[in-house]
Amino acid sequence: MTIARYDFASDNVAGAMPEVMEALLAANAGTASGYGTDHVSLAAGERIRAALDVDAEVRFMPSGTAANAFALTLLASPHEAVLAHEHAHICTDETGAPGFFGQGVGLIGLSGASGKIEQAALEAALAQPDVSYRQPAAALSVTTATEYGTVYSEAALKALIDPAKAKGYGVHLDGARLANAVAAGFDLKAVGRLGVDILVMGGTKAGSTPTEAVVFLNPEHRRRLDARIKHAGQLISKGRFLAAPWLGLLDENGGTGPWAARAAHANAMAQKLAALMPYPIAHPVEANGIFVTMSDAALDLLRGEGWFVYRFLDGSARFMCSWATTPEMVEELGAALRRVAAVEAA
Repeated sequence: MTIARYDFASDNVAGAMPEVMEALLAANAGTASGYGTDHVSLAAGERIRAALDVDAEVRFMPSGTAANAFALTLLASPHEAVLAHEHAHICTDETGAPGFFGQGVGLIGLSGASGKIEQAALEAALAQPDVSYRQPAAALSVTTATEYGTVYSEAALKALIDPAKAKGYGVHLDGARLANAVAAGFDLKAVGRLGVDILVMGGTKAGSTPTEAVVFLNPEHRRRLDARIKHAGQLISKGRFLAAPWLGLLDENGGTGPWAARAAHANAMAQKLAALMPYPIAHPVEANGIFVTMSDAALDLLRGEGWFVYRFLDGSARFMCSWATTPEMVEELGAALRRVAAVEAA
């Protein structure tokens, strides 16, 4: 019997990096106050503010779905909607959570190649008149690295964010794989310059135990923030265990530490796999994902060898590398892919 291997199914399949586990062990000592008022949460918040070089409130949540959905409740009312790429995680993978948390907040999907919002699609959406029979847009959500592993430049994000802000819209940045974008060259401090209102800074996919840092950059969102988080069921009593990983992920001096360094390794492993890939690559390999054109027969053969990967939204097969991916794992998968390609070609 072939044992299923999920090494490249997602960057969620790996365990937590040693720096995170050490930080959790340290945070476990002694007692601490609850609900995010503890010394660990305060220290982690300081590191995140230093890394971003911003004045902001920072809170910690156990899942990206909760973090994204809660963020959108501060940016759009129940009768309003959020603009996002049509394949953004909030549109395709969160089971209506934005609408649930936001008591009916809608989502408007925009087109664009390789997960990036097309400028013309955004401009057309912004030009739509307010009418009584549909939810008008009130916010823009952008993602980097995108669902297809591509990375926006600061200029490209600015071109999307500026017209949205000019309309008075709030801006949410889904940074589930922001570490990979930073490792690919995106300046983390650009988040503050760009006028983002709420950033969800990903820890889980970056190699942590479950934790996402929600950074509230707009001072208007500070009022009764903890009450809102509690109302949403996301104010965790032992909050230090959500915050502690960030003391392992980031440096004390504002450096991006293992959070970005290990993401750089994941990105490098994706480049290595791309070089070994016998199938056409469907999107630019800029972060830690490779998306390839494979037939169902080829994918079945690969799974028959034990390697499980997902068929993605655009029909491509997705291979994700993580902080724990090794060169040997990549070479083993590359050999399996070459065997599958040879069988298919025979």
